[in-house]
Order: sequence, then C-alpha cells, then structure tokens
Amino acid sequence: MYEQLANFLDRLQDEMNYSENTAVAYRNDLNQFFQFLQESGLPANWAQVNQSLLERYVENMKGQAYASSSVARKVAAVKSFFEYLEAHKLIGDNPAVDLQSPKVEKRLPHTLTPDEVVQLLLAPRQEDSPKNLRDTALLALLYATGMRVTEVVTLDIDDMDMSGQILHCAGKDGSMRQIPFDDETTEVLYNYLEHGRPHLLKDSEQTALFLNHRGQQLTRQGLWLIIKAYAQEAGLTDSVTPHTMRHSFAVHRLEGGSDLKEVQKLLGHANISTTQIYKQLDGDEAAASSGS
Repeated sequence: MYEQLANFLDRLQDEMNYSENTAVAYRNDLNQFFQFLQESGLPANWAQVNQSLLERYVENMKGQAYASSSVARKVAAVKSFFEYLEAHKLIGDNPAVDLQSPKVEKRLPHTLTPDEVVQLLLAPRQEDSPKNLRDTALLALLYATGMRVTEVVTLDIDDMDMSGQILHCAGKDGSMRQIPFDDETTEVLYNYLEHGRPHLLKDSEQTALFLNHRGQQLTRQGLWLIIKAYAQEAGLTDSVTPHTMRHSFAVHRLEGGSDLKEVQKLLGHANISTTQIYKQLDGDEAAASSGS
C-alpha cells in the first residue's frame, strides 16, 4: 500500500504541477494518514478503505486541536490521493468523494500601512555594505512588484530588463508574466548590481540575482529572516513576512486606483476571486489589520 502512496507523492511536482510548499505539506499529511491507518489496523489494500474509516480519521484530527484550515488541507490531501487511485483503477468506488471538510473562515490578509512600508524600506539603508545594498534592493523589489517568495529568490540577472524597467517572472504554475517597477526601485537595483552583488559573488558563472554571504542563491528561509530582522529594526511590532509585502502591494495598488484585473495580472492569480479579498481592505480596515 505504501508503494502506491509513495508513487503518488513522487508525482505531485513532476506531473501534477503542485508547488513545492503544497507538495511538502501533502507528503506530511498523507504520511500522517498512513500512520493512522497502521494504528487502526492496516487494511489489506486501498480498496478496503471505506468512508467510515476516513470519517474516523477526520474526527481523530479534530480531537488533536488542529486548526480548521489544517484539517481542511489534510482532507484535501486525502481526497486528491483517492482521486489518483480511482483514476489509475487501483480502487473501484472512491470512498473520499463525500468526505466533508470543516468550514474555514477566511481571514483578511495582514498588511502594512504606507508609513510602515516606508519605515521597513528605510531600515537597511543605514549602511552601504554589500549586504545592506542587497537588502535595500530586495525589499524595494518585493514591495514594488508583489512577487512571491520563491519568485524573488529564483530571479536571475537576465530576468531583469533594467532599461525597460520590467522583470520577467516565472509563476508557480510555470507561466511567465512581466511586472513593471518604478524609478526608485531601478536606482536601488543598479546600486546593488554595481556595488553590492560583485562583492557577494564567489563564482563568475552564478546567475542568481540575490546572493547570500556564500555567493549562492538566497534561500526562502534567508529571505524570511532578512525581513524579520528589518521589521524588528523598524519597530514594527506585528509579524511581517514576505507575503505581508505582497498583500500590502495589492491593497495599496487598489487604493491608488488600479483595477482588480490589473492587480490580478501583476500578482499572477489564476482566479480573480483570489484577488477580490483585497477589495475588502479599504484604508481603515488595512490600518486596523496592521495593528496600528
């Protein structure tokens, strides 16, 4: 049974185009599900798993004080796996078809006010070290474009059209989109490219735009730590993450007069309903959600 589960997990990114984060979460969730089956008395095969057993699993998770969103994700992982088994004729009827997920209340995104964004963007400008020049450019680009964490850290030098002030961004679904950036972002990027990146570079063949102190491509975790440190330095008491910058970009764009379709395109949302949540955040709500 586990071999079939392992085959499904191996296909998540290569064939089913799941993002790296989703694939990791599904792997953890489905390994937990398999452990539950082992503890419950492992069936002989997947065809013997029925809806009653799956409902027991859901109740078991609810009893462990998981957040509703976590339970819903774990249920989604199980449903995806059984859809795979059904599609490959490894089971007959799909016992997960009617499996119910808990209702998840959608929370409004956490954003920064424009003044808080300014405080954050100024934080790394206290020094002109290669690291600070990188971080100045990094934060400015995050806010100017609303890019995702992975999109930013995987940028290459050639993805930047400095004269046209356009970057070419590969989205999580593999599609490419063009995102404009402003004069101020262009200036700090030039400064980093001329006076910062050459001092971080260890290998002349390295093409990543943002480098760590070892001269390698900056990691997702590295980016999170950078923003956390500067948020503390700027005196921002609420949690600030790369996604906070993305949310703030979207809200401030809409408040500045951009229409929903334009912001959807810039963010790379497949469905406009994902973008619509930002319309709920007018100036007063945005300030409240930032804790100010």
